[in-house]
Amino acid sequence: MSTSKFLLYTGPTPNGHQVSVFLQELKALYPEITYDVESIDISTNRQKEPWFIKLNPNGRIPVLVDHARGDFPVFETAAILLYLQQHYDTQNKFAFEPKSNEESEMLQWLFFSHGGLGPMQGQANHFNRYAPEDIPYAKKRYTDETKRLYNVLNIRLSESGREYLAGNKISLADFKAWPWVRIHKWTGLDGLDEWPALKAWFERIEARPAVKEGIAIP
Repeated sequence: MSTSKFLLYTGPTPNGHQVSVFLQELKALYPEITYDVESIDISTNRQKEPWFIKLNPNGRIPVLVDHARGDFPVFETAAILLYLQQHYDTQNKFAFEPKSNEESEMLQWLFFSHGGLGPMQGQANHFNRYAPEDIPYAKKRYTDETKRLYNVLNIRLSESGREYLAGNKISLADFKAWPWVRIHKWTGLDGLDEWPALKAWFERIEARPAVKEGIAIP
């Protein structure tokens, strides 16, 4: 029987990598953070099976099961990131003082990605890659919206002295956005040169050892 603290049900998607990257970052600081991974092939609709629906009624990956807290399940990537940080980042390395302006900034950019960047880029991927019929309007609509949101990120990251989305350190806001920007070529964008501050931010995070480990999971 596993003695790991968590079980992560996930797949090689931006949403999945948000959690695996953050878990690797936590492991680098806190050796007691251990987890097992069960890969879910979403093309087979395994995430729609009754056993999985009990964990996440929405039938989506990732899902984190916390063995240390009575096998408590957590779904939705933003909720998982917040849960892990609040319960296990005891030194508050990846967030800010509660109720501070910096915490509010982090939450604003976290939800920007959760409710804006992710859905829009996800739709761009669907219509560019997977839709059963070619719908030029939809392809252009969602690709253009993804580019607009990249520009929003670039505006923020162009501020003098700014290296990360919130405060003066890497935080949940960055871990939420980065895996989407990572697949920009899959979305149909040639590169990030159009957004130089975003490109520098992307490369800064890409170079982190824990990030490299996280995107290799599963």
